Amino acid sequence: MKRNYLSLMIGTLLATGPVLAQDTPQGTPAAARTASATNLDSITVTARKREETLQEVPVAVTAFTSEALDKMNVQDISDLDGQVPNLTIYAARGASSTVTAYIRGVGQSDPTWGADPGVGIYLDDVYIARPQGALLDVFDVSRIEVLRGPQGTLYGKNTIGGAIKYISRGLPTQTEGFAQITVGNYSQLDAKAAIGGPIGGADSGLRARVAVASMNRDGFGENTFTNQPVSDKQINAARFNLGAYAGDDFDVQFALDWIDDQSGMRGSKMLAPNPFVRAYPPMDDRYDIRSGMRNLNSVETKGASATVNWRPSEDVALKYVVAKRESDSDANIDFDSTPVKLADVGGTYHDDQVSNEVQLNYDAGGRVRGVVGLYQFSGEAGGQIRNNFFNLQFGDTRGKVLTDSIALYADWTFDLTSKLKLDVGARYTDEDKRAIVLNRFYSDATFTRPIAVAADFDKKTNFKNVSPKVSLDYQITPDIMVYGLATRGFKSGGYNIRANAVAVPRSAEPFDDETVDSFEIGSKMAFLDQRLFLNLSAFHNKYKDIQLSVFTGIDTNGDGVDDAFFGDFTNAGAGTINGLEIEYQYLPSQHWLISGNLAWLDAKYDEYMDRGVNVAKQMKFTNAPDFSGALNVEYRTDLANGSNLSARVSYSYQSEVWPTTDLSPVIRQDGYGLVNAGVTWKLDDAWTFSLQGTNLADKEYRTTGYNIPAVGTLIGFYGPPRQYSLSVRYDF
Repeated sequence: MKRNYLSLMIGTLLATGPVLAQDTPQGTPAAARTASATNLDSITVTARKREETLQEVPVAVTAFTSEALDKMNVQDISDLDGQVPNLTIYAARGASSTVTAYIRGVGQSDPTWGADPGVGIYLDDVYIARPQGALLDVFDVSRIEVLRGPQGTLYGKNTIGGAIKYISRGLPTQTEGFAQITVGNYSQLDAKAAIGGPIGGADSGLRARVAVASMNRDGFGENTFTNQPVSDKQINAARFNLGAYAGDDFDVQFALDWIDDQSGMRGSKMLAPNPFVRAYPPMDDRYDIRSGMRNLNSVETKGASATVNWRPSEDVALKYVVAKRESDSDANIDFDSTPVKLADVGGTYHDDQVSNEVQLNYDAGGRVRGVVGLYQFSGEAGGQIRNNFFNLQFGDTRGKVLTDSIALYADWTFDLTSKLKLDVGARYTDEDKRAIVLNRFYSDATFTRPIAVAADFDKKTNFKNVSPKVSLDYQITPDIMVYGLATRGFKSGGYNIRANAVAVPRSAEPFDDETVDSFEIGSKMAFLDQRLFLNLSAFHNKYKDIQLSVFTGIDTNGDGVDDAFFGDFTNAGAGTINGLEIEYQYLPSQHWLISGNLAWLDAKYDEYMDRGVNVAKQMKFTNAPDFSGALNVEYRTDLANGSNLSARVSYSYQSEVWPTTDLSPVIRQDGYGLVNAGVTWKLDDAWTFSLQGTNLADKEYRTTGYNIPAVGTLIGFYGPPRQYSLSVRYDF
């Protein structure tokens, strides 16, 4: 009762006080940072791997400054859902830090090592190849950029839907830092801190920065069988950067990052009684479970990189980035959510990647400028998934996938006139994939005595692709630019690591790469003496050889009825995606800021082959709501004592969405809206106090789920409940 009363009290305070929106909404430029601001400023982004302001780059990109992220209470990148047009991003099924991301209806929800993501995630110019641990927590960040649409030319494979760039704070020339403590409901206790500056004096040429974070809270639900929390959070993270500067023309920067996620299992809700365990009906709470499995959801990621920047002349800049990343995961998913060993799955994952990239930027201040680069990637990802069905059938998926890729790219801009610019680019990719698969059946739950083999192969395949790009932009006035863009995105194929080659021989054959040809028109506009920004984009995408993870039934006894299943992976066919996106930011007075976005998406299959039959009219795109958007309102004022008070309220909405490929009407999520709010009091240059609330109406909404009739599973995973927190921050 106390929790409900406190929640209502804080929710009322946030809703009735002054309201605010993020400082940098949905990719539109940051507002001036004082209450006396009378126009809007533009953020500098690196969407085209060179510095440009957001309003001049002919790309659909959304950017958030660190101040905006703080005011929006963005704890990890999934909180950007709704604040970026046509972005759907959430924690994957059964995991808390494994990411599922879709942009404009394109992505991938299968987190296993046989499938590649469709939205690329980058940490300081380094591509994160696997989704485990990629739901990055936000701390000590400079900005986040979200590039919408295929980014095949500059960012390469696996950015077929778009890219999310997380840029951490740079190395300062003077000592600075911060410390922050946050407390909230569900016993939330977060601590974040950073310090950086020169080493050995301002003229030493050495700079460093260290940032740490510990994020903890109790579970949203409980495993009533073991009395353990579920959907809790226990994450520790750290980053260290060291830079050596030899004047303004040469520097070397080293970076280390580490994340350790020891959160427990995610809670899920039975959406219908399981016919095999009627003694355990669905529970009332959307997070509670009754699992007999060990509460395990461990993810550890590590990364190291070195970046060399050299400017041999005023016109040329060279950049070299070498990076190594690895992660280890160990997780349990109880598909039946009961103590009965009906559909208990445990998995261990490991991945290791090394990448090298060389870039040359040319800009002599004339009519031609651009970038060329060479990118190399080597990765190994694998593990073991152990399946226990009915405590009678025991099988595993075991093996690894090795990837070797090399790409050459270029992107150049030509000023045809003082107002008209032509941008052309292309990327050539040559990628080898080797899959080593050993899937077996066992006599018992120890998984030590194999009795049969489902798949045993070691195969290799190659993919080559050319991803071109061409765009024209025209500066109608100094404040209005229009552009047209045609580009291609590419995601390589591979092998189904869950193959059952004995029952379905074709499952051991490689699936094809998929491509998106995208055609886009848009505008970047400023009105009312830079007090109103309005950015528009409309696109038409042709999506070919769509890769989908599905469950395929198997008739093992020849009676004509499927009595078993396996995880299949297929190229479904082709589709057409049309969409419209609007982003706006309006400063009606020095105190008020109104911002938000509206998005429309029409994604339909043109072809979807199922056992030789085209069932396109019956199928739907997953994670592709027809309508979505957000409205943010902010009020800011200076107080008599010299402090500053700001308040914000945000409302985001998305229409009906189908989260899974099986198109279960029970897992389908109807349209819903979320209300967030916050009040920030900046006492002086050092002290800041912030009261935040998310999902204030405590809306129940599903992000994904599982529908597996063979084991009676029909469960849903839900987004976070109402949360509120109080933060105290000290900057120095």
